[in-house]
Amino acid sequence: MGSTAWAADPGAPPTPVHPVSQTYHGVRVTDPYRWLENSDDPKVIAWSAAQNQRTRAYLDHLSQRQVIFDRLMAAYRAQSPSYSDFHLAGGHVFAQAMLPPHQQPVVGVMNGDASPKTFRTIVDPNIIDPSGQTAIDWSVPSPDGRLLAVSLSRNGTEDGTVHVFDTKTGRETADIVPRAQYPTAGGSLAWKSDSSGFWYTRYPGDERPEADRHFYQQVWYHRLGTPVSQDVYVAGRDFPKIAEIALDNYGVSQNANAVLISVEDGDGGRFQQYVINQKTGQVTRISDFDDRVVAAAIGPDDHIYLVSRKNAPRGEILEASVDHPAVADAKRLIAQGDGVIMGGAEFGGAPVIATRDALYVREMVGGPSRVSVFSPDGKPKGDLPLPSVISVSDVTPISHGDMLVSFNSYLTPHQVMRYRPRTGKLKATPLSSTSPISFADCEAVRATATSRDGTRVPMTVIRRKGTERDGQNPTLVYGYGGYGISETPRFLGAWMRAWLDAGGVYVDTNLRGGGEFGATWHEDGALTHKQNVFDDFAAVSRQLIADGYTSPTRLAALGGSNGGLLMGAAMTQTPELYRAVVSLVGIYDMTRIELDPNGEFNVTEFGTVRDPAQFRAMIAYSPYQAVRPGVKYPAVFMATGTHDGRVNPAQSRKMIAKLQADTASGYPIYLSISDKAGHGMGSAVNVRLGQTADYVAFLFDQLGMKL
Repeated sequence: MGSTAWAADPGAPPTPVHPVSQTYHGVRVTDPYRWLENSDDPKVIAWSAAQNQRTRAYLDHLSQRQVIFDRLMAAYRAQSPSYSDFHLAGGHVFAQAMLPPHQQPVVGVMNGDASPKTFRTIVDPNIIDPSGQTAIDWSVPSPDGRLLAVSLSRNGTEDGTVHVFDTKTGRETADIVPRAQYPTAGGSLAWKSDSSGFWYTRYPGDERPEADRHFYQQVWYHRLGTPVSQDVYVAGRDFPKIAEIALDNYGVSQNANAVLISVEDGDGGRFQQYVINQKTGQVTRISDFDDRVVAAAIGPDDHIYLVSRKNAPRGEILEASVDHPAVADAKRLIAQGDGVIMGGAEFGGAPVIATRDALYVREMVGGPSRVSVFSPDGKPKGDLPLPSVISVSDVTPISHGDMLVSFNSYLTPHQVMRYRPRTGKLKATPLSSTSPISFADCEAVRATATSRDGTRVPMTVIRRKGTERDGQNPTLVYGYGGYGISETPRFLGAWMRAWLDAGGVYVDTNLRGGGEFGATWHEDGALTHKQNVFDDFAAVSRQLIADGYTSPTRLAALGGSNGGLLMGAAMTQTPELYRAVVSLVGIYDMTRIELDPNGEFNVTEFGTVRDPAQFRAMIAYSPYQAVRPGVKYPAVFMATGTHDGRVNPAQSRKMIAKLQADTASGYPIYLSISDKAGHGMGSAVNVRLGQTADYVAFLFDQLGMKL
């Protein structure tokens, strides 16, 4: 029998309660808002509209919201072009470029010396779709530089189709390949060395039922000029249902004899590696999941470099060959060191870049990163002379044996340097970004907190120089802690300048579950150990209070996606620590997450309710089940996107309904739902900046901050 819950949050729309109970391993779990999972139900649509209307009315009446948005947009329009995702092909350098005031990045080409003066746009989504809702998921040039394959999607869906463009004319060819990209397993592409076709990731079509079409990713081959119906199956029928495939190690190498296939078993960090013989088309397995090879790269000399974490949690490099690729035949080339060699996950980039003269190895040191250089026989040649507390995003070979090195830091915009191996020196390039935002009066300070089990947890405190520790600073602490994804320095830009100008302090955390200290650091925050992530975040929050930066009435928390799960745990396990919480596209009901397509990919990270031990761990922290009547919860702002293929928006709807019904603090609980966004990838600039202005204005209002 249903009833209507009049929200304890004043002004929130009332939400009908229709309890549904389910028993897992002898534990009865009741869900009062299961009905909110049906996105097509007119009642759910009406409820969502009412929530959105309430939230919009609140935000639009905040005098500082428009001021903040205008400040963010003005800073964006005044910044220089930003270049990234470099590829050398046909003697030219291809790159993605953000060209203010465009809504979406473009893809273009420069000369071999990568001079931005020679940059010429090839594909411009802003012309293809003036609304700004079409985005480039990824792009790969053909080895001869004549063609460019681009995955395009709309409305933040990440549901991509490959289009092929002539790089001289910018005209689209007749080759259009659907079902190559989706949020569940991503997508990628690798060209044949003679540029006559490409291998690509492909999702099922009509040959499988609708429920299967975002699983069972495979590798197929498309020959240019032929219909897609004639494409040839290559590999994947024996891969896991939740396989996530990456081809050619992100397009860094263009080896004429072989192409790499990396297969991740869902999102948990377990990989298989394969190699395709370009001449014969034969596919040979290099390593299996239990071999712990997390990434691979091919050198121009047909050597294969494997990043192994078997008995080496920070990673070591093994060497095999195209002719004898099996990990059993590989030899150790570079032993484990004090840094963590990066892995091959979706957002990881290429950890090893092999040239004829050197190996460049991207390593993590607790959050910041570095690039170590080795000779082809594995002898150390030192590190690139980079600044400290940065994150290196790209190391790309260009003309004359030089390298482009791209990196980010908290307080300076994206930098692109040219490294000359002959001299061992880095030189600034005009590809580096400039910004009207200056942080000359600010500093980034590394600190640690002690978690419940004694683990030391690093953090970076961003503050204005001379900030007093009087316990009165509005402080925002950010966290993620999952999937082996490391929290690395990145330019904080206009919104952070506004935060600091209003007297705020910002804290970035390196929680367990990430990859900052290697495989063990990740595993200690995954599956049945997930509670460690939440303990780490609480420890950092308490340390900030103990160190005099802030107090519970001035402390706020921010996170998104897996970090939204963290926010749910923070507000339900330690509500007394925070005055306000912002949670974006988050996960909250752990009993239901794996029923969504991308949720099945998350099982290797979170666990499954089908396993008794994993269920007990999940239900113990699941935020949705942890909400209790009469608890004084912080003020909460949640945001989600209608087109989110990574986290079901129903997660946010249900969590908001329960918080609004049960909170006893008198603080508001808001939900914002955008029909122009998904999980965040591919959203237009005005959409992204609008969402940022929304939650920053909310925080300013709740913490009493003013510009």
